Amino acid sequence: MKRLLLLGLLVLGIGLVQAENLPDFTDIVDHESNTVVNISAITKAPAEGETNSKVPEHDPMLEFFRNFGIPVPEMGPQGSGMESSSMGSGFIIRPDGYILTNGHVVQGADEVTVKLLDKREFKAKVIGIDPKTDVALLKIDATGLPTVKAGDPAKARVGEWVVAIGAPFGFESTVTKGIISAKGRSLPQETLVPFIQTDVPINPGNSGGPLFDMKGEVIGINSQIYSRTGGYMGLSFAIPIDVALQVADELRLHGKVSRGWLGVVIQEVTKELADSFGLPKAEGALVVSVQKGSPAERAGIQPGDIILRFDGKTVNNQTDLPRIVSSVKSGSGVSAVIWRKGAERSLQVLVGNMPAEKIARGEGRGTTHGGKPTGPAVRLGLAVTDPGEGQEGVVIEGVRGEAAQVGLEPGDQILSLNNNECHSVREFNQLVEKIKGPVRVALLVKRGDSPPEFVTLPLQ
Repeated sequence: MKRLLLLGLLVLGIGLVQAENLPDFTDIVDHESNTVVNISAITKAPAEGETNSKVPEHDPMLEFFRNFGIPVPEMGPQGSGMESSSMGSGFIIRPDGYILTNGHVVQGADEVTVKLLDKREFKAKVIGIDPKTDVALLKIDATGLPTVKAGDPAKARVGEWVVAIGAPFGFESTVTKGIISAKGRSLPQETLVPFIQTDVPINPGNSGGPLFDMKGEVIGINSQIYSRTGGYMGLSFAIPIDVALQVADELRLHGKVSRGWLGVVIQEVTKELADSFGLPKAEGALVVSVQKGSPAERAGIQPGDIILRFDGKTVNNQTDLPRIVSSVKSGSGVSAVIWRKGAERSLQVLVGNMPAEKIARGEGRGTTHGGKPTGPAVRLGLAVTDPGEGQEGVVIEGVRGEAAQVGLEPGDQILSLNNNECHSVREFNQLVEKIKGPVRVALLVKRGDSPPEFVTLPLQ
């Protein structure tokens, strides 16, 4: 009997200790809930026979919404007289009525209403939307409003507790909690935002709401979920608050966001590519092509260069470069450290102004098999022919072995081998014969109208 009593007391003690160690979110909710707002956006239906041109069917934002389970209004012919509406969240960043939210919450809206915790409602003006970060700045006619305190996402640690306040599915002032799962995440088609990944339950309606740390400071805007059902599945993503506030300042002062531009197509540096270029470790962004007349071309950057540092900042991987370049003011002169032919070089770059499209990235390839390789190119598992009209480099006629496994196929054009251009089978074979194997070599390959891409193959 005494043993059972002691065991019961031990279990109770353990439970009390665990309860004491659990985080308490009540102070955050009490102090910060009044800084969070609910947003309702209404889009009026077009007249009979017209189409809704505010978000056309081919708009890339639609695919962005679909990938992450975000509801969008029906597109295409209207005329039913019905309006479409969407709901989201936001938070107050200035006492004179400036509010941050997601761009997709108010994109294309004819009327935006903001509701405060005290039930007051205001018609909001959309100051500006930045599609590249999905950040929007709103303004309501009010003063003396409570505001959030911005935290430092750089100091946030993976594993620490975070809290979201918003209106999932329209349920106002809903509080959810979780931990930071990862930092600096890149998402499909998104190169300018180093997302904070969490396991905080986020659902449609939470979009645009704040993500608080345990000090009650905002470290991000809850922006996206990755879902196959349209609802929360354990993966949520937030825009770091420093990125969002920088965009907000630009929108408030200028109505749009200006970003630095380099003019390159880049791809990730794999271990195999690093070895083939003689780079000690896999880092940086590999330049696949350089746009004519771009700042990169004027600075002397070439395909095959690996950009290691830009404006004094380290480029650890491919996704770092667009973020670093875009943060540089247009017209600024900065230094770039590149890796070329086995050594570092420093170049001076006069950064341009980013055009409407984003910096492009190479795309992956499928796997296929081809004919029988012959000649020196057999060492790469390839058969090549001279280029025809409208083609460049040498043209792949057949592939086998690893060449087929990495996705090379007949019709692909090889523009260079280890950064040495080739314009005929003779030149290509001479380049192959000069290399003593076994090593891995880098081929710059072009397929159709797609951007070129570097691939590596073992040279036997």
